[in-house]
Amino acid sequence: MPTVITHALLPLIGAAAVPQARLTRPLIMVGMAAAMLPDADLVSRWFGVPHAADFGHRGATHTLLFALLIGGAAALCFRKRRLSAFLFVMLSNLSHSLADMLTGGGKGIMLLWPMDHERWKFLVHPVQVSPIGLQGFESGAIWPVFASELMWLLLPAVLLAAFLRFTAKSVAARPGVIDSGGKPT
Repeated sequence: MPTVITHALLPLIGAAAVPQARLTRPLIMVGMAAAMLPDADLVSRWFGVPHAADFGHRGATHTLLFALLIGGAAALCFRKRRLSAFLFVMLSNLSHSLADMLTGGGKGIMLLWPMDHERWKFLVHPVQVSPIGLQGFESGAIWPVFASELMWLLLPAVLLAAFLRFTAKSVAARPGVIDSGGKPT
């Protein structure tokens, strides 16, 4: 799995692609928390839940259903921005699962649970698996992980966000286009 730091940074980078009127700082913070939330399933090990179980690591909390539920909860909390809250928090949470699918760790994630119990991962695994806990920092093993995350997750996310932001601004600059506030330019 990628580091918790990278999981939190992906929604922050994604927020840079969205017009500021759509996302508030509290909503961005909720999105960052939603991106880290799936790994809360690690506590299931303390209760003897097998890794491969539905509620084990990379199980139910790494699913499309979980992302939809978390997005729905955000929509209820951010009533003035329901759609933005739903989409941003849902995609933030889903970014965790997609990033995990780029690692070679484990047998994959149960993306389509409960309809399908198959574990999924991408065919290529360029992102190194992060050590759990602080031992990676103490041994120095974390630095190659950070390097792979920078190369395969963070840099592409920054480039995509910059492209989307630039494209949105250039489209909005055209006469007759509706701006993010709903007013014709």
